[in-house]
Amino acid sequence: MSGGRRDGSPYAPHDPNETQAMLDAVGADSVEELFDIPESVRFDGDYGIPARTEQETRRDVERLLGANDDLTEFLGRGHYEHYVPSLVDNISQRSEFITSYTQYQPEVTQGFLQVLFEYQSMLVELTGLDVANCSMYDAATALGEAALLAERVRSTSGDRVLVPEALRAERKSVLENYVDGSDLDVVEYATDDGNVDVAALRETVDGDTALVYVENPTTRGTIEEHLAEVGEIADANDALFCLGSDPVALSLLQRPADVGADVVVGDASVLGLPASYGMGLGLFACREEYLRQVPGRLVGASEDAADRRAYTLTLQTREQHIRRERATSNICTNQAWVALRTAIHAAWLGADGLVDLAERCVELPRDLAADLDTIKGVRAPVHDRHHFREFVAHTDQPAKAIVDDLQAEGFAVHAVDDHEVQVCITDANEHAADRLVAAFEEVA
Repeated sequence: MSGGRRDGSPYAPHDPNETQAMLDAVGADSVEELFDIPESVRFDGDYGIPARTEQETRRDVERLLGANDDLTEFLGRGHYEHYVPSLVDNISQRSEFITSYTQYQPEVTQGFLQVLFEYQSMLVELTGLDVANCSMYDAATALGEAALLAERVRSTSGDRVLVPEALRAERKSVLENYVDGSDLDVVEYATDDGNVDVAALRETVDGDTALVYVENPTTRGTIEEHLAEVGEIADANDALFCLGSDPVALSLLQRPADVGADVVVGDASVLGLPASYGMGLGLFACREEYLRQVPGRLVGASEDAADRRAYTLTLQTREQHIRRERATSNICTNQAWVALRTAIHAAWLGADGLVDLAERCVELPRDLAADLDTIKGVRAPVHDRHHFREFVAHTDQPAKAIVDDLQAEGFAVHAVDDHEVQVCITDANEHAADRLVAAFEEVA
């Protein structure tokens, strides 16, 4: 900035005459007139934070954090926790990884680029699809990008995106926000006993359908049994078939490519991160014919001038890198470090370890549901199906009362209906399963 702080701001280097000329051009009397900020949130020049020493600040933060409830969580519904080995922290927090942003300069970021290439390769192997990217926000925005991709590539007109009626409200809201401004409408289709109602879906899908979205496992924890039929219905109506899942589930369940999926989305941070109920890593994989429509970035392998294997960002279809009219998306996040942690965790588990973990995710909810089902006033699971990580249980007592009483006993579960609670169990909380059952006996 030349000229210094002529108006008192280091970011707006304009003298009063220049500022007034710009205001005149837009027909405003003052800079304040350009902004509509409610008085209740306007900055008045005082943060209201008293000065403290470092020691006083640490004590204050410890006091504040100490007010949190000390609960053992059996929460799921899109946010899952598995044990993250210390190796993930030790490697991912090396300075060459933790200080790296986007790998624009391949000559100095070969290690990071190789990790991202391995991450993409793992997703390709798990999904059976040809292409996976390495930079998405979370599962919800990945679904939004899949809907926009369907609008771009579908050979005939179509403006409906079909989602299951049991789709989490938060995920549906993000999808609706993503397609706002396009010609797409989000429409729900019926489910039956937690899974797709194939007959109802067949009646719902028509020539105006651009995308059919199914989750496996479902929001209610059931393993979807009708994926091949869904794929056939979507294909017969020239609609794209999008499947939502995650790397752990994909290691055991049907490969998306084998049931006709065109796009796979989901949350890859089930590996590498503890449950954070917000922070995630969206996975996105698709068929090779949609290569140039993939949002975000793709890392590719090539050779350098000395014929050595080298890695680089080979495709970046973001508005930041190419002309706006050619961009697939304006997604600008860099989730590379989270993808790094996911890749490290997956490599640490190995193929057999990943399958073992997935099998535990079937066994643990089965056994816990059986134990809860012996309690008077509880029926578990509600759905007569196989489950993955979580299940819904019916309670004779109001669900909210059950949840509140369990919280008083030190446990957190979801209330999903007036008389339904949802319980999630993984290797991270299985040690507390017996105590949860005992608490249910007390409150049910």
